[in-house]
Parts: sequence; structure tokens; C-alpha cells
Amino acid sequence: MMKIKSYAAMKPGQALEPYEYDAGALDHEDVEVEVDYCGICHSDLSMIDNEWGVSRYPLIAGHEVIGRVSALGDAAKNKGLRLGQRVGIGWTAKSCQHCDACINGDQINCRQGATPTIVNHGGFANKLRANWQWVIPLPESLDIASAGPLLCGGITVFKPLLMHHISAASRVGVIGIGGLGHIAIKILRAIGAEVTAFSSSAAKKQSILDMGADRVVNSRDPEALKELAGQFDLVLSTVAVDLDWQPWFEALAPGGKFHTVGVVMKPFPVNSSTLIKGDRAITGSATGSPGQMRSLLKLASRADIAPTVEFFPMSNINEALDHVRAGKANYRVVLKADF
Repeated sequence: MMKIKSYAAMKPGQALEPYEYDAGALDHEDVEVEVDYCGICHSDLSMIDNEWGVSRYPLIAGHEVIGRVSALGDAAKNKGLRLGQRVGIGWTAKSCQHCDACINGDQINCRQGATPTIVNHGGFANKLRANWQWVIPLPESLDIASAGPLLCGGITVFKPLLMHHISAASRVGVIGIGGLGHIAIKILRAIGAEVTAFSSSAAKKQSILDMGADRVVNSRDPEALKELAGQFDLVLSTVAVDLDWQPWFEALAPGGKFHTVGVVMKPFPVNSSTLIKGDRAITGSATGSPGQMRSLLKLASRADIAPTVEFFPMSNINEALDHVRAGKANYRVVLKADF
């Protein structure tokens, strides 16, 4: 019997409690990872509180895991992983490996349904398990303490840059400079793109410029938005709130894309002429594939991209979750395992 210690939500809206569960025998294609750090993402809160109506309890959240390989299933032993190796696990724990999407390297859109790490028992624990392909080796020079948010927030904003072929010649606007948006700015700075940050917080302006934004625009100023009409090759929205979207669509250059990674619960109202005029498009994406995650971590290591984080011991997890809920996080919160 293999007991794993964790902090679990027993019901929606309640504080997390210490919880042990029997993990059973290790699947032959799975890897067991001992947790060192785990970031807190807003999706963790959504699952804990059952905002999306899909949560099952007891629920162990946490999907920005940095840790060490502690056990390998028989079929995972020849996949380039070794005991003690530093690895990361993000939003996804499993995919089928044989559908057309998986064979084409698009495992996040597995036709049989990729299994989220939280559903598979997440990283608010001393250990967790995932299929070998979703256990991502970490470059040696990567800062492991701050790297966790790259595995969800980071890959979520990196994938649109790949999809839309963003380069040093691109002009990109980022809406919402929080946990996701600040990482997007750092990645775009490394790529060399021209970056305009849209934020409603005047207090963040200098820190956003320090991250690499070329300018910061008040996202609540409609006149400022009108002045930017027709400028951007990509507008990347990281917010999960409903806005007046038309000015953002009008801000796109010919061939420009408005891309959302924030889960906005209301439909986007858009007139077809807005898209037809200038060959514009509205797109969206989930997190990325194992290959894309490896590419991001290599870039982060080479270009010294590190999320801005603050740390809590995992034993103070409820305090940390409340800190994030209250919007007080200094961009991203990371838990340090202390079982």
C-alpha cells in the first residue's frame, strides 16, 4: 500500500484539509514524482470551488509541480527519465498516445480526452503521478523554485505565440498583467517583439515596464484604445472577465489575431464585418503539448525567463489560497513542500 499525503478539498468552498490516499500500484507507463514546489493557479481555485461544475471530491488540486522522479513504471524506464531527476508536471497528466491528435503532437487535444492532473490527484501533496510523456525534464540551469508557473501559466501564453508565428518583428498587445500576462511579457521580451501591456492598475506600471513591456496603457481608457486601432499583429487576452471587446478587435492590424486564453463565461459579440475587414480572426487555445512545454523550458533557461513569485510553505496552503483569491498575489504564488 502506497500512501500519499496531501491537502484536499472535501467540499466546494471549504478550507483544504490534510488527506492521505492509497495510490495503489504504479501504472507501467507512469512516473511518480516527489514534490518540491507547486504553484497556485486560478484554475486550482475554480476546481476547488467547482466553478466549472466538473469537480469531484475529495479533490487534490495543484498542477504547476516541480519535483524529482521517485519511481518509474516498467514501460517508463526507457523513456529518458531517471530516478532523482528534476522534472515538472503541468495541467495534464495523461493522454491516449494513439489518436490522431496525439500522434500529430497535439496531445492536449487528445480525442479520448486528456486527463487533467487535478482529476488524476494533483501536486498539493508530497507526491503525485503522471504518464511519462507529461513528466517534463528540467534544463539544468533553470531556477527550480520559481519555474512551476511556467508549466501552466507559462505554456498557456507561449502556445499562442507559436500558433501565430510571433517574431521579433511582431507587435503584440497583452490584456491583463497578472499571473499569465506578466509571463507573456517576459517571453515576448526574450523573443524581441514589441509589447504593449494593457493594465487597469496604475501601481503596476513601473514593474510592468521593468519586465520588458515597451509601453503600458490603461485598459479602462477607451480613448487610449481608439488611438491604437489597426496596430497589433496579436492581441493576447489573459483575463476571465467580460469587457467591451470591440475596441480590442479594432486594434488588430490587417491579418491580426485576437487570441483568448482567459475563460470568459459570456460569448464574444463580434460583427462579421470586423473580421472580414482586414482579414482578422478571433482564436483561443488551451495549454500546450509536451514538446511545446520542453521548448518553453529551454527558452526560459537560455533567456533567463523566471516568473515573479512569492512563496508560502505548503502547510500554510489555506492562507496562500486566500491570498490569491483576494487578488493580493505578487503575480504568482508558489508553495514549498514541507511534509
